[in-house]
Amino acid sequence: MRIPRVHVDQPLTADADCALPSGPARHLAQVLRLGPGAEVVLFDGSGHDFPATIAHSGRDGVAVRLGAPGLAEPAPRLEIHLALGVSKGERMDFALQKAVELGVTRITPLRTERSVVRLDGARLARRLDHWRGVIVSACEQSGRRRLPRLDDLQALPDWLPAGWPGGLILDPRAERALTTLTPPETGVTLLIGPEGGLSEREINQARAQGFTGVRLGPRVLRTETAPLAAIALIQGLWGDLGD
Repeated sequence: MRIPRVHVDQPLTADADCALPSGPARHLAQVLRLGPGAEVVLFDGSGHDFPATIAHSGRDGVAVRLGAPGLAEPAPRLEIHLALGVSKGERMDFALQKAVELGVTRITPLRTERSVVRLDGARLARRLDHWRGVIVSACEQSGRRRLPRLDDLQALPDWLPAGWPGGLILDPRAERALTTLTPPETGVTLLIGPEGGLSEREINQARAQGFTGVRLGPRVLRTETAPLAAIALIQGLWGDLGD
């Protein structure tokens, strides 16, 4: 039986007793129905897995005994920053989940001219919390020990001028294929639009800020497919998919 692996949003210390926060505690006790003596693996996002044994499980919470941390997750061979126009519900969740599984290190959700989803105030806060949950779940499943960074929602014109390294923008009309580029030295910043893509004006704004337009092939990909195809290709060319 596979040992459950759960993220805990608090620092973990080797060989210590730890009371779990309500979310992980509820998942282990009520969803997985694990009791005292059960083995689990916990991680706090800082780079290590901690083997642990449940010492107490009840209505008043779950406590574990932590063991020595495992090996640190190696630094990524290539830092990949995904800047993605916000799309509807499951499309955005799918793109985030698979991007994390493929090794993206930073995610910036963007408000663009063709963004259908409008978020602000309490609704934005709930959506950001939901996206963090998607990212955490993807790390739990894929074995990642470091959480990718999730930025606040930003408007594309406000985000572009910050000077992002290795800027690439997916454009099916671009002259250059991704496979023809020189390997990046400082990482990749991948800009992808929402449903309907980026407008011509936004593409020109990105190019003016040093982004290179690239195409993936002869087909126009959906907003949830494009990041996965691009990240997988980038990782295969310059990253760790071949490891």
